[in-house]
Amino acid sequence: MANTFLKARGLPVGASLYEEERLAFARTILEQARARKIPCLTPVDVTIADRFDANASSRVVPVAEVPTDWRIMDIGPRTCDLFRQALADAKLVLWNGPMGVYEFPQFAAGTKALAEAIAAVKGTTILGGGETAAAIHALGLANRVSHVSTGGGATLEFLAGSTLPGVAVLLDP
Repeated sequence: MANTFLKARGLPVGASLYEEERLAFARTILEQARARKIPCLTPVDVTIADRFDANASSRVVPVAEVPTDWRIMDIGPRTCDLFRQALADAKLVLWNGPMGVYEFPQFAAGTKALAEAIAAVKGTTILGGGETAAAIHALGLANRVSHVSTGGGATLEFLAGSTLPGVAVLLDP
C-alpha cells in the first residue's frame, strides 16, 4: 500500500509492486489530508533489494533514491522512528498489513519496530489481516494489543460501518 502512495506522490518505486488503478484514489486521500491539515505519513527511507529473495543484496535509501531495477522490501530506520513517534500518544491504532516482506528476516525490521511500538500504545489497538496476525503472534506481542483479526479487509469494512455477510446471516431471524 505504501508503494502506491509513494508513487502517487511522484516518488520512484523501482521494480516494486504498486496499484496503478489506485493512484488517483491515493492522490485524493493525500490532497484531502493536506487540505484538512492531517498528517498522512509515508516512508521517508526504505530498505531495497536487487531481487525478491531472502538472500538478496540490500541497502537503505531515502525514498527519492529507489533505483529503477530495485524493489522496496521494508521501511527504513528513519521511517521506523517517525512511525514510533507518531504512535507514542495514540489513543486508537488500526494496523492492516506488515511493513515489508517480514517473512524474510533481513526485511522484517520495519514490521518488528511497528509491532513493538503498537504493543506499547496505551490506547486501543486493532490489528487486521492474516499476515499482520501472523507477524504479531510470531513476535510474541499478540497479548499486548486490544484485538487481532485475520480478516484485514473485513475488519476495515466493519469499522467503516458496512454490514458483513457473515455477521448479517447470524443476525437474520
